[in-house]
Amino acid sequence: MQWTNALSTRPSLEAAITEVVDSIKQSLLDTPDLGILFISSAYASDYSRLIPLILEKLSLPVLVGCSGGGIIGATESSDIVEVEAKPALSLTVATLPGVDVQAFHLNHETLPDLDSSPDTWSRLIGVSPENKPQFILLSSPFSPGITDLLDGLDFAYPEAVKVGGLASTNIMGVQSALFYHTQQDSGQQLYAQGTVGLALSGDIVVESIVAQGCRPIGQPYEISQGERNVILELRTVDQGIRPPLELLRELIQNLEEKDRQLAEHSLFIGVVRDEFKQNLQPGDFLIRNLIGVDPRIGAIAIGDRIRPGQRVQFHLRDAQTSADDLQLLLEGYISSLELENPVQGALMFSCLGRGETLYNEPNFDSRLFHRYFPQLSLGGFFCNGEIGPVGQQTFLHGYTSALALFRGKKNI
Repeated sequence: MQWTNALSTRPSLEAAITEVVDSIKQSLLDTPDLGILFISSAYASDYSRLIPLILEKLSLPVLVGCSGGGIIGATESSDIVEVEAKPALSLTVATLPGVDVQAFHLNHETLPDLDSSPDTWSRLIGVSPENKPQFILLSSPFSPGITDLLDGLDFAYPEAVKVGGLASTNIMGVQSALFYHTQQDSGQQLYAQGTVGLALSGDIVVESIVAQGCRPIGQPYEISQGERNVILELRTVDQGIRPPLELLRELIQNLEEKDRQLAEHSLFIGVVRDEFKQNLQPGDFLIRNLIGVDPRIGAIAIGDRIRPGQRVQFHLRDAQTSADDLQLLLEGYISSLELENPVQGALMFSCLGRGETLYNEPNFDSRLFHRYFPQLSLGGFFCNGEIGPVGQQTFLHGYTSALALFRGKKNI
């Protein structure tokens, strides 16, 4: 197995493609099986030419990708950089012996309903659950049904990792784009809607790291009453049942001044995914936005459906917390690795709200990743939403860095 990446910031698309392909060819040890590309909005007028121009210079049986508001990849000096608001093209190429690569494009309007059998989903994807595929997903931010797609894939392939992101743009009025090519399908290569994806099965392990970048404040509460995405009442350990807005106001009043200021613009809520876990850690929460309040009854609305019995806890997000969270997850992942089965490649799907906007310095998340994996190829982009698992379920996230890490299966 070999993964290699190259990035170009040349303003001409032809020159950028030549630079990344020439760099990749110098590294390739065998015929590639897969290409994954990410391209900035600066090239939007040339999107229709992108795949044909790449395939003229490099034969790839499968090539998928999307546009991004920022692009991540390796420069000629092997530095991993995050290019924001400038022209950039990142191409990751993989040679995957013993791996079956199944690419697909799905229109969300034609997805099976959630009452359909797992067989319906596996026929749609073209891969049996018995093959134990792992998924990379790139979706349009304006296509309805992304949550239904994730729920359906979890239903049909419950043991599979699904990781990816929503295409994005950094230029007003420019639409995001999805790219898709297989040797078997000579049809349309450029899409504005739907999802392009990869199902990888065989001699490959795909693992994920999902860094949500928040820290809990206060104490966990249990939802005692709620409807759809509105929390009406919370049960506390020592004060009984109370309106959530009332509890939140008291919590903010008791914070330190720095955290009170942070709560004005960076306050979130975490929903516990494991109902039975008692000693909660930051990774046990699914972080969701607070999207509204009703002062009359003290209710709060969040960016997800809720139900009575779930536990929640308020969270804050800042640069230091985001950095600490990603570092902790990387260290934990490395400590679990086996030396005889190392990671060979990686993709990073990072939120548009991270990068210099969050850290006030460039290349922060990618540089942190490179510190732990200095020899590893890394490609990626800044997303309109990130896809990755929390616990046993796959979710669409915000303000997250989601990593897909690839290695071969351990020989027994």
